[in-house]
Amino acid sequence: MNSTRKIIAHSLLFDGLPPEQLAEIEKLAIKRHVVKGAPIFFEGDPGLGFYMVASGKVKIFKTSFDGKEQILHIFGPGEPFGEVPVFHGTPFPANAEALTSTDLLFFPRTEFINLITATPSLAFNMLAVLALRLRRFAAQIENLSLKEVPGRLASYLFFLMEEQNNQEWVTLDIPKGQLANLLGATSETLSRIFNKMYEEGLIRVEGKTIFVLDHQRLRDR
Repeated sequence: MNSTRKIIAHSLLFDGLPPEQLAEIEKLAIKRHVVKGAPIFFEGDPGLGFYMVASGKVKIFKTSFDGKEQILHIFGPGEPFGEVPVFHGTPFPANAEALTSTDLLFFPRTEFINLITATPSLAFNMLAVLALRLRRFAAQIENLSLKEVPGRLASYLFFLMEEQNNQEWVTLDIPKGQLANLLGATSETLSRIFNKMYEEGLIRVEGKTIFVLDHQRLRDR
């Protein structure tokens, strides 16, 4: 199995599809490389297709009129993004930028819709991914609107535990400055919260690794 087929086969979007369908999807994939910090698309650009991260990291974000940035999602290998306009035929609702040197697979809208029409199992997979994306987005809105920054950080750490399948420690997959943006805080505020959680015996930080020492007290933040 070549690298492109492997990425497609192991993604949540195409998981469980038979080899012949994976081969048809692979035929649609257009490889693109994006350097760190380069835009992938801007809010308002026509949604001519969607992307999947082959390697690297991509952030999806909105920018206010005064230039303030709010990160909405961060995607890594195997994760699709920009797929909603594929169904609606609407422009992209946010911006996308490469956080690292990134390889992408691009799936053109018209060809992909034709494939979905002929492959109902693929449509079910996409519905599952969109439902998961909605759940994550709803949780993020709840955290930003109802919780103070310590509670947002605690929720994010537990989210990473679930995602990384580890109950003792997590590895931050983005710089702390980007994490502050994702949580709607400043870097200085986030640093103070990390220090306070450490002093209270809730966590221990070793580089990008955060050990959770007291689950219950951290959940109560």
